[in-house]
Amino acid sequence: MNSDYSVEFRNVTKIYGDSIILRNINFGIQKGKITTILGFSGAGKTTLMKHILGLVMPTEGDVIVLGQMINHLSELELREFRRNFGMVFQYAALFDFLSSFENVAFPLREFTKMNEEEITQKVMGLLDSVGISPEAAKRLPSELSGGMRKRVGLARGLALDPHIMLYDEPTSGLDPITTHTVYDLMRDTHRRNEHRGFTSIIISHDIHATLKYSDYIVFMEQGRVVEHLDVKSFIKSENPIIRRFLEL
Repeated sequence: MNSDYSVEFRNVTKIYGDSIILRNINFGIQKGKITTILGFSGAGKTTLMKHILGLVMPTEGDVIVLGQMINHLSELELREFRRNFGMVFQYAALFDFLSSFENVAFPLREFTKMNEEEITQKVMGLLDSVGISPEAAKRLPSELSGGMRKRVGLARGLALDPHIMLYDEPTSGLDPITTHTVYDLMRDTHRRNEHRGFTSIIISHDIHATLKYSDYIVFMEQGRVVEHLDVKSFIKSENPIIRRFLEL
C-alpha cells in the first residue's frame, strides 16, 4: 500500500444480482486530508463508504485501510479493526433514550476498560471540544437542536480516538447557517488531530460547502470514479458531468 494513503481501492467491483454498483474502482484517499465523495444519487457513494468500513465486501478487487486488506479479515478481526473509525451519520443517529453524556460514553463503556472517573473526564472534554455545555450534556437528543445533535454525534465519533472519521451527509436537513457551523466544526476537529495522520472522509451532495472545506474531491457517476482531484483542479475540470454538477 502507498504510505500516503489511509484508504486504497484496487480494481474494486461490487455486483448485487444483475446490478453493477461499483465498476473497477482504483484510487487512494490521502492520509491526513479532508476528502469529500460527491455525485448524484445512485452514483455508488454509500456503497463505497460501506466498503471502507468493511460492512460490504467487494465482488472483485481489494480494499486496503491503514495498511490492512480488510476484505481478507475475519469477522472478529473486523470488529476490532473498526475501532480505527469514527462515524457521524446523516441524522446523528443518537440513542434517543440516553443523554448527550451517555451517548458519548457508550463506546467507551463498550470497547474500553476505562473506569467511570476516566470516562467522565474524557466525555466532558470531548463535549467541550465540540461546544456542548455541561448543562446540555444532561439533555436527551429530543431536547437539542439539529446542530447540537450533530455536535454530540461528532463527540461520540471521536471517543475512541479514531484514525479515520467518516461523515455520511453530515448537514442533511440543516439550514445554511447551521450547515456552515457544522462544517467549521468538522474542519476544526480535523486540524486538531491532523498531526497524527487523522483522515476525514465526507459523503455529501453539498457542492458549495464541499469546495470550501475539502482538500480533495472524488466525483462518482454510475459506479465509477470520474475525477479524483484537489479542490482547485476540480473547480477547473472540463468534464461535462462535473461542469453540470458545479452549476447546480
